[in-house]
Amino acid sequence: MMDNLKKTDPAVFDSIVSEARRQADGLELIASENFVSQAVLEAMGTVMTNKYAEGLPSKRYYGGCEFVDVAEDLARDRARQLFGAEHVNVQPHSGAQANMAAYFSFLDPGDKILGMNLSHGGHLTHGSPVNFSGRLFEVVAYGVREDDGRIDYDEVRERARAERPKMIIAGASAYPRTIDFAAFSEIAREVDACFVVDMAHIAGLVATGHHPTPIPHADIVTTTTHKTLRGPRGGMILCREQHAKAIDKAVFPFMQGGPLMHVIAAKAVALLEALKPDFSDYSGRIVANAKALADGLMERGFHLVSGGTDNHLLLVDLRPSHDELTGKEAEAALEASGITVNKNTVPGETRSPFVTSGLRIGTPALTSRGMNEAEMTQVATWIAHVLEAPNDQDRITAVRGEVRDLCANFPLYVELAG
Repeated sequence: MMDNLKKTDPAVFDSIVSEARRQADGLELIASENFVSQAVLEAMGTVMTNKYAEGLPSKRYYGGCEFVDVAEDLARDRARQLFGAEHVNVQPHSGAQANMAAYFSFLDPGDKILGMNLSHGGHLTHGSPVNFSGRLFEVVAYGVREDDGRIDYDEVRERARAERPKMIIAGASAYPRTIDFAAFSEIAREVDACFVVDMAHIAGLVATGHHPTPIPHADIVTTTTHKTLRGPRGGMILCREQHAKAIDKAVFPFMQGGPLMHVIAAKAVALLEALKPDFSDYSGRIVANAKALADGLMERGFHLVSGGTDNHLLLVDLRPSHDELTGKEAEAALEASGITVNKNTVPGETRSPFVTSGLRIGTPALTSRGMNEAEMTQVATWIAHVLEAPNDQDRITAVRGEVRDLCANFPLYVELAG
C-alpha cells in the first residue's frame, strides 16, 4: 500500500506509518476518537476527491456530477433510514460547521442562545467566548448540579424563562449521562425557542437505541460522523422537512463551498455499516465497556463526575483522589505509558483549561478493536498504577510494555502499521 507516496514523499509516508503504529501499539481512550473500517479508509482515498460538486444532487453548479450524486444520495438516504429523519444534509466538513449552519438557519448575529457551560461538559460551539458561537451571539449558560453532576432541568427552565433565548442547545462533549430531550423540547416550546440538539458524541448510540433519540423532539439535530458513529471525520445535519431549505442554504452558499465528495462517499459507507445488525451489538458493547471501566476506576478510588456513566464516556475529577495531580500531568504520564486520554475541565473547575483537574475517557476506539469488559478492568488497573506515581519512569516503562502486549492481541490496520 502507498507505494507511490513512499517514493514521492517519504517524509509524509513515514509520518503516516508512524501514526498507524502509534494507534496500533497504544490504547486509544479519547472519547471523541474511533477507528474506521478498512472500507471507509478506502472510500476516502478515491478519485472523488478530484470532483467539485457545489450544490445538491441533481442541482449542481458544475457538470460531471452524475456519479458523485449517487454517493451523496446514498449517504442521505441511509442517514434518513438510520435515524428516522425527514431531511438530511451530509455536506458539513465538521460538527462545528454543522452547528454553524444550524444556528444561522434560525438566528441573526446578536440573538440569544442558551447552551451548556463548557466546564460542565458543553462544547466550544455551544457558546464559548473563544468560538464563533460566543463571539457572534449573546450567550447564557446552564450547567449541572454540584452534588450529583447531572443536568438540572429546573435550572434550565428557570434560565430559559428569565432570558427568553431564541435558541436552546442540548448535547455535550463531556457529559456521561442520558440527556432528556423531551424535557428540553418542552422548555423550548414554553419560551418559543428553536431547539437544536448536537448529538455528535452519542450518534452511534442513538442510531442503535442505546440512547434516546432527539429526532422527534428537536427542530434541528447536528452530529459528527466519527466518534460513536465510526465514520470519517465530518458533519451532518438532520431536520424536519419544513427546515430543509433553510438548512441547505446555510450550508451552501452561506457557510462553505464545494463539499468533500470523497468524505461523503466514506460517510455513505459508514452509514451502511451502521444499518447492519452487528453495529447495534457493537454500540451495546461500547456502553458495557464504559460501565466496566467506570466501575474499575471507582473501585480503585477515583471520583467520577455523576458517579458513573450511561453512555460511551466517563469524566474523572482527580481532585478528591489526587489533589496535587493536574489533568495535564495525568494525561502526559498515561500517554508515556501507551494510554491516550485527554485532560478535561470538570464542574467547579479552578484550574486553567490548559491544565484542568480532570480526564475525559471513552471506550469507542477500544471497542472497535474487539476489546471487552475484561480488558477494561485491566485498563483501569493500569491507569490507577501509573497515576499513583506519575513520575516513576520504571513503572511507566513496565506498563508501556504490558499495554503493547495487549494491543498485539487486537491488531489494527496491519498493512499500514507493519
